[in-house]
Amino acid sequence: MVREQRRGRRIAMDRTELDAFLREERTCRLGTVSVAGHPHVTPLWFAWDGTSVWINSIVKSQRWTDLQRDPRVSIMVDAGREYGELRGVELIGSVVQVGEAPRTAAPNPELAEPERLYAQKYQGGGDFHPDGRHAWLRMTPDKVVSWDFRKLGA
Repeated sequence: MVREQRRGRRIAMDRTELDAFLREERTCRLGTVSVAGHPHVTPLWFAWDGTSVWINSIVKSQRWTDLQRDPRVSIMVDAGREYGELRGVELIGSVVQVGEAPRTAAPNPELAEPERLYAQKYQGGGDFHPDGRHAWLRMTPDKVVSWDFRKLGA
């Protein structure tokens, strides 16, 4: 169950706005916690299936190492340049690995939809082609916080 946003409801995105925003935006920033307890934030491409964020991560990365030890993450997706244009979503939860690591070309029905979404968003459609260096992580948020300053008007 996703915890409801308590503050900023006036500028919060509704479900339709949130889905459209996450399907449209191309880059998220994923925050993990290092072994020393320090934040580690990296920009990544992602796919949103309406329920979960799907990350295709290099398995030989600091991010992957952090997540194998502590799966808790914060994911930020934002847009806008001027104050009145700012909008974004923070998703808080834990990731789970889905499929083998690294991903091979072996069929996996659980990955069919995220791979289709990812190929459509970043490769112009067609089939997703694993490179043998990445694996899939799914994060179904426990909490979602959104804002759209355009709702404040002039």
